[in-house]
Parts: sequence; structure tokens; C-alpha cells
Amino acid sequence: MVRLTMDLIAKNAGHKNRSEEDFGQYVQKLTHLNLSDKNIDSIGDLSFCRNLRVLYLYDNQINQIQNLDFASNITHLYLQNNRISSIENLSPLKKLEKLYLGGNYITVVEGLDKVGELRELHIESQHLPPGEKLLFDPVSLNSLAKSLSVLNISNNNIDELEELAVLENLSYLKAVDNQLKHMKDLEGVLKKWTKLRRIDLTGNPICQKPKYKDRIIVQSLTLESLDGKEIQEMERRFLMNWKASRAARQKSNERKTDEQAAKVESSDFEAPYFTIPLHPSRPVKEKKEKPDFLDLAHKQKGERKPPPRIRERRSQTKTQVEEESEATS
Repeated sequence: MVRLTMDLIAKNAGHKNRSEEDFGQYVQKLTHLNLSDKNIDSIGDLSFCRNLRVLYLYDNQINQIQNLDFASNITHLYLQNNRISSIENLSPLKKLEKLYLGGNYITVVEGLDKVGELRELHIESQHLPPGEKLLFDPVSLNSLAKSLSVLNISNNNIDELEELAVLENLSYLKAVDNQLKHMKDLEGVLKKWTKLRRIDLTGNPICQKPKYKDRIIVQSLTLESLDGKEIQEMERRFLMNWKASRAARQKSNERKTDEQAAKVESSDFEAPYFTIPLHPSRPVKEKKEKPDFLDLAHKQKGERKPPPRIRERRSQTKTQVEEESEATS
């Protein structure tokens, strides 16, 4: 294995036969250093490279980020395809803007709470244990909330993006070949990414959802590119009009439903009323005929009822007798 030291830099730069003074001046002026694919397994003392801006260390065997205390001026650090399992020892890199860590063995995105100027984080395709997904430390995410604009998290078994909603300045998200499934969760995050310009979700199950593309275009008004394809303004305008008309129809239907429900409710509580006549008719009582005492007497004696003429004569006789008795008295 090879250790990254000043001797390796000198050998790589062709300064092997030059004087030590010349080499010292050379490394002090060095701004870009490319030591990719050199079978390097560790980072040694590079304290003389104080003006280094860009360091290429990808495609090596490095297992730990270390000995970068000197690198306060580094803006770009390339560490892809190594054997790094933890993001650490980056706090001295106060000017770091772009960090490339794809193809390593990192399971948690952490250790970035002191790197306040980071604009791009590329951490795709980590070698994760079977069944596990890449996790994010909330402290690091909150520290990157206002600075990070580009995030590449492709191929990391990620199934939701809710915790990334704090990245308010995100303009480009690449999350290809993950396990994103829920459209509502994605729409909720898109509402908070008000500066998003590009998003690539190719290879996720969510791409098979009905009207997947239309719903994203309508939800994110700032989006210019989806899954590598440019969004036409005419297409967005058409979808916005369609959404507005559908919302109006839905609101109208809801209003009609509410009105019908209100009518039914009021009829259920309406008090019944009756019509009272102004001149109520009283039932007419049947006049009872006065009893015919003569008929009763005959009935009691079992005699036949005399004919009507005889009864009339008897009645007249009875009346005369009564009148005579009253006269004599």
C-alpha cells in the first residue's frame, strides 16, 4: 500500500532530482493536486501544501479522512471509490464547497456540521449492508440547510425524502435508482424546495405512478428539468389550467353537496303544523222523541197498539179532560 506524503507528491510532479528549496517553493504554490488511482491507502502529512484548492484522491484505497488540518483553502475534495466508512475530520476545511464521496462504505451522512460553506454533496452508490439505507444526521442537515444546492444520493435504498426538506436552497437533486414510492410524500417536500430547478428520480417505483410527471410539474413551479428532460412552459401552463378547472369543479360539487345536506337537515328539524278551522262545526244532536205514554201503557198490558186514528181521538179526549179540570179548579 502507498501513503500519501510529500515524497509521493514530488515523485508524481517530476521533482525528484530538483533541489529541496525548489520543491518547497513548488508545493507552496500548488493549487491543484491529482493523485487519483495511485493505490493510496492513507493520507500523510501535507502541511506544506497550504495553498491547495483542489485535491483529487478518487479511485484509491483510503479508509479514513485524516491529516487535512493544513487544508483550510481547499474548495474541492474528490474522494470517490475509496474504502471510507465515516465522514470525519473535515472541520478545518472552512472553504470547502464541493465534496465527492460516492462509491464508499458510508452508512450515515454526518460530520458536516462545521462545514458551513458546502454547496455540493455527492454521496451516491454507497456499499451498504444488505437491506439498509443511507441515513442522515439531523445536525448535519440543519448546518447545510442554507448552503447546499446540489445533492446526489442515487442508488442508496432511500425510500423517503421528508428529512431533506430542511435544505431550503436545494436547486438540484439526483436520487436515481432508490426506493421512493409515495407521491404525497414527494409533493410535500417539493412545496418546501422553492428554489429547485432540476430533479432526477429515474429508476424509482414512484415513476410508475399515474400522472407522475404531471403532478410534479404542477407542484413545483420553479422546476426546469425532470428526469433529464426539459419542462416546456406551454406544458406547465396547460397543466396549471387543467388543475385550476378541476379544482373549480370539485369546489362546485362540494358546495352543491353541502346545500343538499343542509336542506335535508332543515327538513328533519322542521316542526309539523295543523290547519285549524275558523268556525268549527259542532255535531248535531238528534232530537229524542217524547215517549208516547199511551203506547207504553198498551205495551205494559200486552195490548195491541191502537190504530193511529183511535190514538189521535184518545189524545184529544185526554186534553179536553185536562182543560176541564183546570177550569173547575
